[in-house]
Amino acid sequence: MNELKGLHHVTAITSSAEKNYEFFTYVLGMRLVKKTVNQDDIQTYHLFFADDKGTAGTDMTFFDFPGIPKGSHGTNEIYKTSFRVPTDAALNYWVKRFDRLDVQHTGVKEQFGKKTLSFVDFDDQQYQLISDGYNEGVASGTPWQKGPIPLENAITGLGPLFVRVANFEFFKEMLEKVLLFKKVDQEGSVHLFEVGEGGNGAQVIVEHNAVLPQARQGFGTVHHAAFRVEDRTVLEEWDQRLRSFGFQTSGFVDRYFFGSLYSRVAPQILFEFATDGPGFMGDEPYETLGEKLSLPPFLEPKRDEIEKYVRPIDTIRSTKEFVKE
Repeated sequence: MNELKGLHHVTAITSSAEKNYEFFTYVLGMRLVKKTVNQDDIQTYHLFFADDKGTAGTDMTFFDFPGIPKGSHGTNEIYKTSFRVPTDAALNYWVKRFDRLDVQHTGVKEQFGKKTLSFVDFDDQQYQLISDGYNEGVASGTPWQKGPIPLENAITGLGPLFVRVANFEFFKEMLEKVLLFKKVDQEGSVHLFEVGEGGNGAQVIVEHNAVLPQARQGFGTVHHAAFRVEDRTVLEEWDQRLRSFGFQTSGFVDRYFFGSLYSRVAPQILFEFATDGPGFMGDEPYETLGEKLSLPPFLEPKRDEIEKYVRPIDTIRSTKEFVKE
């Protein structure tokens, strides 16, 4: 069986695509590599923030479902997304940056031998920066070259995914027997699993918590998380494997930028399995990624209708010069 290659992307829900764009571009210095719509709900923006080249394993994406209420954190949810930075020293840079920009954070802490810095955005979406200083395993991406963050401190990709569950034994069995993760460490009720080459880009951190109320999805929460596979052939193998264990799947879904497969692997936990390619540069050049409303070919005939639904957002950055600070 071809093992999963690590994290592919995390998709969350925001109350405001505009505020979300500002936060990820100007505060976090991640590059908007695709401005499109939810292919299943064309009234909803879908924004993709990633590394300089839109590499698989580096992107955090957002829906802005119209009228959706605020979510609440609890158990049975993907509750925090991590981003990788190059060194421990980079975290000190981010503490100062967050203080200056009034971003709420915890200060630098340590978990499983790695330095981390947890923070939240305007929706109370939960994030963490993690140092790659002593990391081995899946390679990270390339920081946004023309962004506002000095390259030695800039975000380079996704780190460990945080999941909180009430039924830990079921989730552990699913990770190990079905998805072929291995448990590598534990701190109290928090368990560290990794897959493939391992390291920050291929880890899931699972908290066993049967005390908190059940999480409720809405803006400020994660919608689903995706793991990398090489191509459609491997994706079909995973489809068969999941079904053989009794899990229902979506079957193959062509997302144009990558191929996908979805399965609800535990109560309220939706995992996607996605191919590394073809990527985000098929319809836009590197220089202007994310600047126009990009639609997959099957939605292009509806462009006029879609542009009436989604209000314009100015995402042009190729004509601007960011001062690194």
